[in-house]
Amino acid sequence: MKNFDIQVRVRYAETDQMGVVYHGNYAQYFEMGRVEWLRNMGISYRWMEESGIMLPVVSLSFNFKKPARYDDLLTVKTIFKNQASVKIEFDYEIYNEMGELLTTGHSMLVFVDAKTGRPVLPPEYLTEKFNELV
Repeated sequence: MKNFDIQVRVRYAETDQMGVVYHGNYAQYFEMGRVEWLRNMGISYRWMEESGIMLPVVSLSFNFKKPARYDDLLTVKTIFKNQASVKIEFDYEIYNEMGELLTTGHSMLVFVDAKTGRPVLPPEYLTEKFNELV
């Protein structure tokens, strides 16, 4: 599955004084979408880390079109973009309940050996799953 959607309800603590979602919280929304995308592919982030593979974010960008507000029910769409060598890329779209596009984003992550901290090729079980999407 190339795309996967989750829903997130905006909590009061995630908003700023203007009543809109503080921009820093979008990184968490994207992470929630990415973790659930992986889980939907049969890959547990926890299991991957216990197996010695970490997946740190090396690049993250946002494009804010409209504000999200307290108690909005957001749909976070995570879109598998590409997996090449040691990198994996995702695009994101966040919609409100009326289907309006609020935010877009992009992230790049790198597969890293947990012991050495050095970039590594993803394990074969991951590569097989990613190849099914291309």
